[in-house]
Amino acid sequence: MAFALIRSPMLSLDGFAARCELHPDLVRRFVALGLLRADRDLAGRLWLAPAELVTVARVQRLHDGLALNYAAIGVVLDLLARIDELEAAHQGGGPQWTPTS
Repeated sequence: MAFALIRSPMLSLDGFAARCELHPDLVRRFVALGLLRADRDLAGRLWLAPAELVTVARVQRLHDGLALNYAAIGVVLDLLARIDELEAAHQGGGPQWTPTS
């Protein structure tokens, strides 16, 4: 069994919100809607990985560029993740996901 020697750095809700220039309440809403992944500590405070900043940027682009509501953005993010999985499987020699004939 392998153990991590160091914890990955996490950002507090306020620190994360400041980094992406959003109000902490909006970040909380994104977490509640499942758009962002967050951990809670024993006191119930939210902690987010710095990698989630990329997701926030994607959410903002979809909201601003396509005028999608946050529920629709969740569906789009799920579809984009599924497409990425299928493309990775296809490139890795996995089963074809489109008909060949």
